[in-house]
Amino acid sequence: MIPAPAPAASHSIDLPANGLLGMTREALVSLCASLLREVGPNAAAYLQNSGYAGGATLFDAFTNWLLARGYGTPDALPALKFGVRATQFFRELGWGSLELGAVGEAVATIDSPDWAEADPSIALEFPGCHLTTGVFADFFGRIAGSPLAVMEVECRSMGGHRCRFLLASAEVMQHVYDAMGQGMSYDAAVASAE
Repeated sequence: MIPAPAPAASHSIDLPANGLLGMTREALVSLCASLLREVGPNAAAYLQNSGYAGGATLFDAFTNWLLARGYGTPDALPALKFGVRATQFFRELGWGSLELGAVGEAVATIDSPDWAEADPSIALEFPGCHLTTGVFADFFGRIAGSPLAVMEVECRSMGGHRCRFLLASAEVMQHVYDAMGQGMSYDAAVASAE
């Protein structure tokens, strides 16, 4: 006999009302792996674009989530509180935990030791949380009030202990990307952009 579901918490997220849906982690990881295998490097752009397209709906859901709990709107939260609330929101949706930080003055970081898109069993050569980079670009760009570029530089799908995403203006991220392409570590590439 299947036990009756527990009553929903008064603060749980109403997925359909927020334009969201539940999906298993296995389905997400399988979809991403299949695209990478079948489409090759172009899969990254498809996944990033898809993530970016969903960013506005996710941000609206975050705003509704904050308001339902009496926290105010995202733009009214102090930076430290914003990080705490964003972590709670993404964790409640099943994505994993976040730690917001910075590398230097111009680049923000998002770290996660348990991000749902990552799959440590596939041993990728390059970071693989492409959907997430698109989501974060739109979501955090709305907070910043200007477009952001996002690049994953560490990934659990590569055997790392965390996923690390860099967020900055397109110009700064292009500099970091180019410098890394010339063999520079991302820390050194960020330092050279300042």
